[in-house]
Amino acid sequence: MTLNEYQRLAERTINTALDRRDIEMHALHGMVGEIGEIHSIYQKKYQGHPVDEGDLMKEVGDLMWFVAEFAFAHEWELDDVGQMNIDKLRRRYPDGFSAERSVHREV
Repeated sequence: MTLNEYQRLAERTINTALDRRDIEMHALHGMVGEIGEIHSIYQKKYQGHPVDEGDLMKEVGDLMWFVAEFAFAHEWELDDVGQMNIDKLRRRYPDGFSAERSVHREV
């Protein structure tokens, strides 16, 4: 599945009764909420709970849904967002990650 295919399937469940600004805000709040849920899974580890990979994957999936919703609000294609990010990383780290390039990198 491509990122755009995922985006189209996820978009079927966006509340299109909202205007673009409200969709954007819903996505933004949702992303933060999902990051909190992922964080909570790890926080509970320190209370003796195991980290359940299945639960973690579900929360990452929810995070992806909100990223797709955010892209929808901006009329972006996820394939384009992903490609832009890879292009930036290739410029920043042409030979793969380097701590030296990370510390002394150009924006």
